[in-house]
Formats: sequence, C-alpha cells, structure tokens
Amino acid sequence: MLAYFSIGLFYKEAARHPLLVSARMAFLPGQTSHGHYQIELACESCHSKPFAGPEAIQEACAKCHENELKEARDSHPASKFDDPRNAERLGKIDAQACVTCHAEHKPRTTLAMGVTQPQDVCYHCHAGPDEMPSDHKDFKFDSCTAAGCHNYHDNRALYEDFLLKHAQGGKLNEKPLLPQRDFAVAVREMSGYPAAKYPFRTLSAAEQDAPHGKRGSMALQADWLGTAHARAGVNCTGCHASKGKDGSTKWSDHPGSPAACEGCHAAEAKGFLAGKHGMRLAQGLTPMTPGDARLPMKEAAAHTELGCTSCHSAHRFDARTAAVESCMSCHDDKHTLAYKSSPHYALWQKETAGQAPPGSGVTCASCHMPRVRMSTDEGSRIVVQHNQNDTLRPNEKMIRTTCISCHGLGFSIDALADKTLIDNNFKGMPARHVKSIDMAVAKDAETRSKRSTP
Repeated sequence: MLAYFSIGLFYKEAARHPLLVSARMAFLPGQTSHGHYQIELACESCHSKPFAGPEAIQEACAKCHENELKEARDSHPASKFDDPRNAERLGKIDAQACVTCHAEHKPRTTLAMGVTQPQDVCYHCHAGPDEMPSDHKDFKFDSCTAAGCHNYHDNRALYEDFLLKHAQGGKLNEKPLLPQRDFAVAVREMSGYPAAKYPFRTLSAAEQDAPHGKRGSMALQADWLGTAHARAGVNCTGCHASKGKDGSTKWSDHPGSPAACEGCHAAEAKGFLAGKHGMRLAQGLTPMTPGDARLPMKEAAAHTELGCTSCHSAHRFDARTAAVESCMSCHDDKHTLAYKSSPHYALWQKETAGQAPPGSGVTCASCHMPRVRMSTDEGSRIVVQHNQNDTLRPNEKMIRTTCISCHGLGFSIDALADKTLIDNNFKGMPARHVKSIDMAVAKDAETRSKRSTP
C-alpha cells in the first residue's frame, strides 16, 4: 500500500493513469477552486519544485497568469508595492504574493474567482478620508467589488476616463455590429504557410491528396469540399499528415487536436489551451469532459472529450454550428437554456437567414469567445479568442470585447450586474442601475467647475 501511494505522489504520469488517480487524490489537502480543479492532479503545475518555498508558487502563478494581467493593465501589479510609499500597505497585507488572496485547497473561505480574503479586504488600504471619496461615504466596505464598481486587477471597462468617454451611450448603438474575422486575408501573409504545396485556390474532389483507401465516404468528402479549407487550397495531408523523426511523412486517421490545427491556427490553439476547455491538455492530462465539470452539463455529453473537432466537427468545420449548437450540446445551465428565447438568438436567426448583415447576430461564442484584435508573430489580426474564461470572471471584462460593439457602456454595466437578467439570457431590461458613470460625470463636472473658478 505504501508503494502504491508513493507512486501516486512521485510518478508524474499517475495523474493520467486510471489505476493511480486515486493514489494521487489522497494527497489533496482540500478541495480546489473552480479555476484549478481540472488540473488538481497535475500537482507539478503549481508545486513545480519539491519542498520549495513561496517563491516557487509565485513563479507558477505567473507562468499561467502573468501575460493576462499585463494585457489587463493590472491595477495592483506587484511592482506597485516596490514603491517605498506603499511599504505601510504591505505591512497590512502582502499584495505581492498571489496566494495572499488566492490560497488553494481552502473551500470554506473560497469566494467567487478563487478569492480567499474577506469581501472587505479593500478596507485595509483604502479606509480614511484621504483614500475614500466623499461620494463613497455611505457605501458598505464589502461592496467595493460589486458588479460595475471596482475590480482588483482588471478595470479596463471601469476606469474613470473610459466611463466618461462612453457616458452618453444608450441602450443600442447606431450600428450594432460585431467585428468580423479576417483569417482568410491574414493567412496569405503568414511567412511559414506552405503556399507552394497548398496554393490559395478552390480544390475539387479529384484533387484530394489522401492516400489510396483513406478518402473516406462520399459524405465525408462532400463535407470537406464545402469548407473554407477546401476553398483555400488546404488538402487532406494538411491535417492528416505529419513529419516523423526520420523525416518521412506519416498519415494519421485521427490527427490530434490542437496539435494538428495550431500550425495555421496558433493564436486560437493558444487560447484554447489557456481556457477551461483545454487547460488539462496544456498540463499533459487527459482531455476535459463535460462529466468532469462543476457547472450543469447534459448527461448525454458527459464522456465527450474536448478538442478542436468536438466543437468544429472534423471535415465540416462549421463555425456557425460551433458558435451555438456545439455549446448547447454540452451546457445545461439557466443562461444557456434561455438563449433560444432571447433577442440575441432572434438576431442570429436573421443573420443566418441573410435578412441582416454579418455581425448583427449574437451567438454563445460572440460573448464567450469574442472576436478580438490580437498581435501575432505575423502581425495584427482579428482572432476568435478561444479562451472562454478570458471574459467570464469578472464579467465586466466582456464589455470592451463584446457588449459595447452593440450597446452603450451604461446599459452594458447595468445588464451585467443583474443576475436575473443573465440567467434569462438578457431577455428584458436591467432591473438595477449601477452609478459608476453618474459618479464619474459628477466628479468631472466638479473638477471642471473648480478649475474655472477664479
């Protein structure tokens, strides 16, 4: 028995081996947070060095989250507390260490977003007349992070300058349209794209280059011919063939994803591996299945292994199906179930029927896998962000990437602060009003008045 548990602890592959999983689970000191439970058996992901101190844990946090925080223009970076003027604050709370607020394996004290500090944690540093604005004097100390007010890290949609810039927006913009993908244009500029082998032209059935006996059924061939792949010259070997160590070309009936996809779709694959759909693969574990999720999922999908083709379906790669039906085939929560009775879905139906312009419809992916401008090795382009966590917590992160493409900022903040409205998939008007913009406008007016007074 001792040998069994020793193997579970020290043998890294134990996290993947069905007979050794229980041996490794025995060493979990407590339930992990929603953000990390999928990789809780990959102990080495966080505890990279045996018996190492807190510095090693901090390095592990940064390895996964550092770039995201930089992109978010982190409001409380560790470097802020290198300033001697903030030394007193560090005496109250060690804000330079992630685990100060995000301690794992402590389910009794873990709040939303894996926070293990009390909700009034802001009070440690922001109490008193010098820190607390006069218009905040009646607010409760545990309400700082209420929806639409402040976030500890990401305030890109809540900074005063941004609030003022978009203060006049209404319920709906004059031209409510989401950005369009430009991959078909961008791929032509990829320096490493094998254009000589896969020229940019539409292929015919007779031109497919699968080996004899590997072409599949007529239905499968028809699926491929109807895709953007075939229209762009991507032949069968583009996905099914790979170079072996000896330089020979090897055919695979079932090419693994995202490995087979990331040659052309590197940015999308990177996002997938960073999100909950692909994070297990990123840590060398078996693929995520809906049956492992903590959110409500459909029983019929419980054992579906998640990869690129589980949503995009091999050979068809139908982005429209992936944007709605693939999501709804797994997710079974209130928000998802209410989608097809929502105004967003009605707009999507009009777009797919050709009755409305591209970008006017709103799908599951429009909000949870938004189209964002991203810098890649080949330049800047519109990419579908496949990290579905990226705009989920806190939900104000969704405002800049999606909501304000169609709605005013104030309406967006109010809608995302209304849990009932979220549950029914935004079928109706917000029942509450967040005063963030009102307060920013009032403060700006007061400042301007003081400047103009002799």
